[in-house]
Amino acid sequence: MPAYWIAHVTVTDPERYKAYQALAPSAFAAFGGRFLARGGAHSVLEGPALDRHVIIEFPNLEAARACYASPAYTAARQARDGASIAHVTLVDGLPL
Repeated sequence: MPAYWIAHVTVTDPERYKAYQALAPSAFAAFGGRFLARGGAHSVLEGPALDRHVIIEFPNLEAARACYASPAYTAARQARDGASIAHVTLVDGLPL
């Protein structure tokens, strides 16, 4: 069953955030992650407005969790520290 990594991000230092953007995609790909939404136009209908919204599909919740805990994504998170405010949630998908 697929799982989804849903991130809502406010970038506070765009130059520094570029380091995260350079590292994170390969970490996601290593665990079968596939971008479904990555920034782009959006409308906030309820709740706080954040700048950036990302949805990544993984083969399952275990793969998404393993990606988050991996050394590659840990390095990406460290590069992101101080460059953004991020809210990340992993969600089980529905059976296909």
